[in-house]
Amino acid sequence: MLTLTCPYCGVAAEETELTAGGEAHLKRFGPGSSDDDLETYLFLRENPKGVHFERWRHSFGCGKWFLAARDTNTLEVFGTYPAQSKAPPKPIKDAITAKRPGWSWREFK
Repeated sequence: MLTLTCPYCGVAAEETELTAGGEAHLKRFGPGSSDDDLETYLFLRENPKGVHFERWRHSFGCGKWFLAARDTNTLEVFGTYPAQSKAPPKPIKDAITAKRPGWSWREFK
């Protein structure tokens, strides 16, 4: 079973206590955006086999949203961090790079 530690309340919560919120670090488009931008945001998501950054909500706990870095193939969790973060913290990047040498980072904007 997947277990993630909420970075706000520190509780190690099983996936039954959490709600998945999809891919993290998406660029959201506001009013006046093109149809192509909206289509990209709504439908063109990554679904990798391997390291992925996701949004989670601690539904049956503090209720806050947070982000998690995990391997979708092995369920290995590299860490969790606050939802307001623009990019994964350095310790999480270092943990991923240590276990997945040569893994390429995509740009976070």
